[in-house]
Amino acid sequence: MPKEQIVWKKKAEAEDYAGARSFLSLIFSDAKAKKLLAALHKAKNIEYAAKDLLRASNLPLLPRDEPHVDEDLKRIHKSKPLAPLLLIRGDMSKGVPLIVADGYHRICANYSFDNGRCNRKLCSQLASASSVSLDRE
Repeated sequence: MPKEQIVWKKKAEAEDYAGARSFLSLIFSDAKAKKLLAALHKAKNIEYAAKDLLRASNLPLLPRDEPHVDEDLKRIHKSKPLAPLLLIRGDMSKGVPLIVADGYHRICANYSFDNGRCNRKLCSQLASASSVSLDRE
């Protein structure tokens, strides 16, 4: 029996970018959040395994019954497309983990979908923090 396929949208939608901007503006100045968002808009889609994203971001795996994770799991089972993750590359040499600007629940849903056994790739858009001056204010 073939594995169920997870369907991804080609690009994130306006609401995903708005969520990312809201989150980024909590940890960076508004000007820097805007620059990062512009970089995300230009980023090409790439793929990473959920387990690698969780490790790089230092975020815990949310349980399957967490409402947003559960909602994304239902979308996966119904073959409804998910928006790409919006990520900001970290720099572990400086103690800065990967930043999940939008899509944390989708990462956890995808990991749970395969019970953590699979290296299924998640569609992501990655911007590099080094391309934008990111001194926190």
